[in-house]
Amino acid sequence: MDKYKVGIIIPAFNESPTISGIVDAVSKYGIPIVVDDGSEDNTAELSIKSGAVVTSHKRNLGYDEALNSGFKKAFDMKVDIIITIDADGQHNPLLVRKFIDAIDFGSDVVLGIRSYRQRLAEDLFASYTKFRFGINDPLCGMKAYRTSVYKSQGYFDSFGSIGTELVIHAARKGLNITQIEFEVNDRNGKSKFGQALSGNYKILRAMMYFICGLK
Repeated sequence: MDKYKVGIIIPAFNESPTISGIVDAVSKYGIPIVVDDGSEDNTAELSIKSGAVVTSHKRNLGYDEALNSGFKKAFDMKVDIIITIDADGQHNPLLVRKFIDAIDFGSDVVLGIRSYRQRLAEDLFASYTKFRFGINDPLCGMKAYRTSVYKSQGYFDSFGSIGTELVIHAARKGLNITQIEFEVNDRNGKSKFGQALSGNYKILRAMMYFICGLK
């Protein structure tokens, strides 16, 4: 796969310690698209200096909106594959090659399976999606999609699903989904997803939307 046909979305909020290294590492596989989600540090400047395409929010809108902006940018760039990877160093950038290979071999969607999850709500959500759709780790931030999957849905996330709506859409459509296990690296800094209470609430809210058939 030509690297210029791969868009690699990196949502980032105050990730100056790690962003340059992530951008440099993934650049060999595709076009890095950093979504600077209202950072107060020099995340955007470092990203540009490292060669990334940067989309910036004037204020912090959160993980879902950062991904939404990234998908829109990648789609406008007419890439064939869209990959998401976190900016905090938890995901090994070398895994990007495996995700691209899986798409090249016929997968429509590739999902990461982390070696561990941080919240009880994540385990509950994973138990539901494994039973319902065979999806082991819906909240893993490292995923890959054929752009056609995004096009068929018309959007990435419409209700704050923490990056899971397009995956559930693909599963419901019976698309070819591959899952890849990997070891999670230590995070640089604090989670940008929120504190324990608010993070668990967001996850359980998204899960209930799917269980109740609202999405």
